[in-house]
Amino acid sequence: MMWGSANMGWTWGFGLLVLAGIALIIYVVVRLLSTTPGSAVPPSTHSSPESSAARRIVDERFARGELTAEQYRDHLRVLGEER
Repeated sequence: MMWGSANMGWTWGFGLLVLAGIALIIYVVVRLLSTTPGSAVPPSTHSSPESSAARRIVDERFARGELTAEQYRDHLRVLGEER
């Protein structure tokens, strides 16, 4: 007598469904952790770290009033980060 032979197909199907669910959960978690909050731009399209640091400095100087709007735009143009 074979115990559970009628349900063998369901067991395999359920196991594959569980594995697919786990893979989906891992994918979603990785995607959520790989993007920075508030950023609509994927991480791979950001500029180099040096350029980002320079951009932050120019932004801070403009915010403190050390640069005029024209100077700010000129600095961004030189950095290649003009919007």
